[in-house]
Amino acid sequence: MAKIALVTGGSRGIGAATCRLLARDGWDVAVNYRSDAPAAEAVVAEVTAAGRKAIAVQGDVGNEADVIRLFETTERALGPVDGLVNSAGVIGPKGRVDALTADAIEALLRTNVIGSILTCREAVKRMSTKHGGKGGAIVNVSSGSAYIGNPGTGVLYAISKGAVNSLHIGLSQEVGGEGIRVNAVSPGMTATDMVTEEAIRKAMPNIPMGRAGEPEEIAEAIVWLLGDKASYVAGANIRVAGGRP
Repeated sequence: MAKIALVTGGSRGIGAATCRLLARDGWDVAVNYRSDAPAAEAVVAEVTAAGRKAIAVQGDVGNEADVIRLFETTERALGPVDGLVNSAGVIGPKGRVDALTADAIEALLRTNVIGSILTCREAVKRMSTKHGGKGGAIVNVSSGSAYIGNPGTGVLYAISKGAVNSLHIGLSQEVGGEGIRVNAVSPGMTATDMVTEEAIRKAMPNIPMGRAGEPEEIAEAIVWLLGDKASYVAGANIRVAGGRP
């Protein structure tokens, strides 16, 4: 029987690449998106072309009702979720901390932090053997920004990814004995539509391999962590960044 994965932010970038690679490895996939339905449907088409089942499910991960509906819809269409990938995220405003507004802070944290907590909560309620589940795996997509800090350009984003790191460290210990493995992946500079050519150019001197990563290279780490080959891996945070610390 195929395993079932729910990928938030699955319509673009690293999330979309993860959906495609999951299909390659025999997973059925729920592709979550917030607003770009055609992009999500295109990913669904790629998954089904690979011989797996897939659905597109609209929902804002920062909205509790949407998150609950996302899981319920996936369960009805595909079955109980075996793997959750938290890939949904926003960059937020560029600039210094002293230029931030309260609204901008709240909006970014709602997606990047509250969204990850809510989806993890709902996954645990369904996967945990304590709650009658059969176990599963969760991978949170963090960022090297949590270590670097992004001074002058995106400290708020870095803060949000630091919170994601704390989430996986603590949650992995809470549920490790309940059949759930929780891990994280921290990408470096990756060529997605969230990153400008200028940002990639400026980052080059700090990347030993001398190039940006491709979404599929990040997705390979995510899919490995979800799978059985990583059966003794929990609480890990894999840095995929071309040699950048």
